[in-house]
Amino acid sequence: MAEHDPQGMDVARQVARAARGATPRRQRPAADRRSTDGPTPVGELLASVADDQGWTRELNVHQLLGRWPALVGPVNAEHCEPESYTDRVLTIRAESSTWAASLRSIAPQLVAVLNEQLGQGTVTRVLVVGPEAPSWKKGRRSVPGRGPRDTYG
Repeated sequence: MAEHDPQGMDVARQVARAARGATPRRQRPAADRRSTDGPTPVGELLASVADDQGWTRELNVHQLLGRWPALVGPVNAEHCEPESYTDRVLTIRAESSTWAASLRSIAPQLVAVLNEQLGQGTVTRVLVVGPEAPSWKKGRRSVPGRGPRDTYG
């Protein structure tokens, strides 16, 4: 696998090649290639690059999550937000444990809606997590060990 280019120059070069009509490094089937009768719209070029790089599913998921209130309803959307999408698992962060429990109850329906709009198997699981607990391991006066619990018995 090629190393990631954080500046995006590899993608920029691929878009430029596609715009010039140059042959991509990985040859596509003849049925997928467009004729070069005229300029190709930028949106089609970017879609082609995303497809070649294997980013299409990820981009579609993020585009759909941009409409989060429409997916979960405006009330639920006020109390939670999508946190990550990795390995076909969507992680949602709720603002309280009560909202997390409520969202867990609609998780199967959310998986069904996402797969209906993105294609079956795009999301296999919705993981709902509550708020993060405070850490006792920070600050100038923290000490190694069990912290404030070590004097209770």
